[in-house]
Amino acid sequence: LGRDLRVAYKRLHLRRPSSMPEARTTRGSVEDVSAEQDFMNLGRWLMENTSDKELTVLMAQLGLACKATSRACAKAGIAGLFGLAGEVNSTGDDQKKLDVLSDEIFVSALINSGACAVLVSEERDEAIIVPEEKAGRFCVAFDPLDGSSNIDCNVSTGTIFAVYEKLHPDSKDSSEADILRTGTDIVVAGYCMYGAATELVLCFRSNDAGVERFSLDPSLGEFIHTHTAVKIPPGGGKKIYSCNEGNSCNWDAPILDAVAQFKAEGYSARYVGSMVSDVHRTILYGGIYIYPADKKSAKGKLRVLYEGFPMALIVETAGGIGSTGLFQGKVQRMLDLVPGSIHDRCPVILGSPRDVKLVLSKYEAGN
Repeated sequence: LGRDLRVAYKRLHLRRPSSMPEARTTRGSVEDVSAEQDFMNLGRWLMENTSDKELTVLMAQLGLACKATSRACAKAGIAGLFGLAGEVNSTGDDQKKLDVLSDEIFVSALINSGACAVLVSEERDEAIIVPEEKAGRFCVAFDPLDGSSNIDCNVSTGTIFAVYEKLHPDSKDSSEADILRTGTDIVVAGYCMYGAATELVLCFRSNDAGVERFSLDPSLGEFIHTHTAVKIPPGGGKKIYSCNEGNSCNWDAPILDAVAQFKAEGYSARYVGSMVSDVHRTILYGGIYIYPADKKSAKGKLRVLYEGFPMALIVETAGGIGSTGLFQGKVQRMLDLVPGSIHDRCPVILGSPRDVKLVLSKYEAGN
């Protein structure tokens, strides 16, 4: 019986019945990489578009830290990285395990880049002054894992960062004063979103092209350049407003009136609760993102240096508007603020001119 089975098995593989399809001779059954001969990855893009070698090294290290954080997020469940770490960060939020890990990843990458002098992280009470033997001329403020409250339910999170050059690049002395400056002094702003795909978005002050998009190719382990000169859709794009309406009982009248008008005009509500995800959608689809000051948080909730400033610069470069709404007695452009401390906060209104101007008109009407 065993011999008969072996013979039958052999015949099955040697004689193909006419009803069985012929073996495929095309490349359709495997990944077709025949056209993939030229890769504009992050490193190559940086070398071709920036003349500053030290800045190129810094951005490459930021890219590496984003890839490491993306991997940690993807493996969080397997590696036991869900849940709280048992600590509270600089702004009073409960730290998740991935908050702590991502912070350590970015701090290590940036210190060892040899390009940084001062680091500010949401997860640390004080600024890090890089030792002189490893110090460079740049300062970086970053939120290593924005939207970390969404980690355990596998909703998109991200990293946000802003890069400054020191006030006195040739000086060996560094302090918080090198980074406590207006958003208009930012050299590079960016964010990385960890979702269905990992996407890096950059905005260089000296780059006329504007906002650049890169997607992480897991098979290469590289960020590949996908879109250049990204702009908010003409006319304001889709009618979407994004805000946490659970706080609406504490909002001021102009914000309430603006949201009521959005609803009356048929706008859709979309709110993820991760700033990176909500702003990314606003840039690509249009609409408005609002996180205003309220009765509970007179200065708002979002941090100026590593949330408000970088996102405002990216949105403005994409053709939008970044405003605080009414803040400290007047309506202000967000990038013109001067932060009083490294974890200072501000209200945030970002989006298409069509929708931000509508909100600001409510403040004008109130005055």
